[in-house]
Amino acid sequence: MTSSIAITTKVTNQEISHTLNKDGQLYWDIKITGNYKTYPHINLKEGLIYKTTKINNRRYLGNKYKLLDFIKEIVAKECEGINSVADVFAGTGAVASAFIDKKLIVNDLMYSNYICHIAWFSSQKYSKEKIIKYLLFYNNMQIDEENYMTKNFSNTFFSKKDCSKIGYVRENIEKLYNSNEINERERALLITSLLYGMDKIANTCGHYDAYRKNAKYEKSLELRVPIPDENLDRNNQIYNMDANLLLKKIEADLVYIDPPYNSRQYCDAYHLLENVARWEKPKVSGIARKMDRTNLKSDYCTKKATKAFEELIEKVKSKYILISYNNMATKGNDRSNAKIKDKDILRILEKKGEVTVYSKDYKAFTTGKSNIKKNQERLFLCKSFYNQKNIIKSPLNYTGGKFKLLPQILPHFPKNINTFIDLFCGGCDVGLNVNAKKVVFNDINTNIINIFNTFQNLDKKVTFEMINSLINKYELSLSSSFGYKYYNCNSSDGLANYNKEKYINLRNDFNKNKNKNKDYYYYIMLYVLIIYSFNNQIRFNKNGEFNLPVGKRDFNDKMAINLSNFIDNLKISNFKFTNNDFLQFNFDLLDEDSFLYVDPPYLITCATYNEQGGWTAEKEKALYNLLDKLNKRNIRFALSNVLESKGFTNRILLNWINRNKEMYRIVDLAYNYKNSNYQIKDKGAKTREVLIVNY
Repeated sequence: MTSSIAITTKVTNQEISHTLNKDGQLYWDIKITGNYKTYPHINLKEGLIYKTTKINNRRYLGNKYKLLDFIKEIVAKECEGINSVADVFAGTGAVASAFIDKKLIVNDLMYSNYICHIAWFSSQKYSKEKIIKYLLFYNNMQIDEENYMTKNFSNTFFSKKDCSKIGYVRENIEKLYNSNEINERERALLITSLLYGMDKIANTCGHYDAYRKNAKYEKSLELRVPIPDENLDRNNQIYNMDANLLLKKIEADLVYIDPPYNSRQYCDAYHLLENVARWEKPKVSGIARKMDRTNLKSDYCTKKATKAFEELIEKVKSKYILISYNNMATKGNDRSNAKIKDKDILRILEKKGEVTVYSKDYKAFTTGKSNIKKNQERLFLCKSFYNQKNIIKSPLNYTGGKFKLLPQILPHFPKNINTFIDLFCGGCDVGLNVNAKKVVFNDINTNIINIFNTFQNLDKKVTFEMINSLINKYELSLSSSFGYKYYNCNSSDGLANYNKEKYINLRNDFNKNKNKNKDYYYYIMLYVLIIYSFNNQIRFNKNGEFNLPVGKRDFNDKMAINLSNFIDNLKISNFKFTNNDFLQFNFDLLDEDSFLYVDPPYLITCATYNEQGGWTAEKEKALYNLLDKLNKRNIRFALSNVLESKGFTNRILLNWINRNKEMYRIVDLAYNYKNSNYQIKDKGAKTREVLIVNY
């Protein structure tokens, strides 16, 4: 006969007998009588009485529950066509819950939040009856055992009695899951109930940085049944990642971003809930009994916040970006003050689109030592210049490439284009993403054009086989397969130390073939050389030898994806490559349904294509004369150029604009090139990037 623990409890007119065998299986004998309408806090369903909890029934720093109406109002009024929402610093998940009718992508670095997100937002089926029965059993059992919780946390944040129950319940949930008695969603629901129950009785002021000494433990642990929404999108995605890494792989119509505002690390404030959620039973130390939280620290709570935020926004792929950030600035103490300045938020967002700021008064969190007034929670809404969902990126990181400016440039192009000419195509970013019946890519750089012809004509599988063969032959790194540690390197410093000698061997072998017949292998070899070179650039000396030093990166997953997408589009689209000086291009082919995009080397900037007299004032003038002639033929064009850069002004361009100000229109663009100005010392000087159109 199987031994068991029998527990009987009476609650008003309810009598429940439950038996739990040592193998964890529950047996129930439930009898309910009487009228329960006088107990509104009790829910009666299917013969069981239980208390429930909802997503907002939890204390959490920065929780946006009280701002949901404000957030929903702005989104409803300003954002169209929202079918998917990503909440990448989700915390409790309150904001995500406001968009429950959409596809949700919910993320948080804290596992204790992630496990709750599975409970609230996962579409996995679960047994509500099973959850209710286990929670009723946990509530009514009497337990007095020594376990991880009693040994480390007795009479601190919780009484010894409650620690004993918390430890037992958490261990039992894991046993049930490991024995397949409950599924992942059911495990998450039980853990969520435990975390919410702990939060209700914790001997704290809302977080776990400290507990009140000599406090009376008047409340006992009570677990309530979480009630998730029943109409969840079956494609919801739940992540437990660094948001900056996550945004490399996801897309959504609306991305909501609510990063930490100040130096208060969430892993410090909620270390105990994180500990119980993970249940790895680590060593704890200090008065607050904290575990090691090194891997949970956020850059958004440090001096690195602005840089991290800029890198985050660069990766966002969405129609709309909605940022929550308060105006604490320097109103509080050092720990409470906001880490990112308003001017930086605006500067960074304006590179992506049109920005509007909305504000609402709020009460700032303090430790009771300050009376901070006139504080506001702000919403920064950025409407993307262009829906980047289908933007294709060049496999070459070409100097002056327009990929990051595409959201600003493309909306200014005409809608009806028969033939699109990319006269100085470079990496091809613009022509790749134009809606035209035919695209002609032209560049004077023979090597670039032949690389693209190789990708267009060679079988994609063969292309990748040749790339990988060269990487293996020269024993270059492949971090996507082996990681940085395998090469005794790290992401910050890069792979140059490992690759340097091997890269030089590849470069020497490539240069030995400069005077031989150029075949597909030669240009694949050049592509690999570019990938492993400094800043992935291309540069040849006067003798025709490739002479860039080794770079920090290698052929990673992102580059492989870009190349694969690029090749696919080359093979299915009406693309043609030509290799001419711009003055030798056959413009007689153009008519009024054609469109010419011109992105010449910039006369007043330092870049590899401007070395050795590559672009001169005479060529600049000749280009403008050409555009004037085409304008007389009613050929539409758009010219990208830099009017001002690092204290210099392009006088030739300025004079041309002034002569034609009645015919040509100037569009100012937000400027940002990381690879084209690394040699210039005064990086704080003004740069004016413009698009000039004749229509």
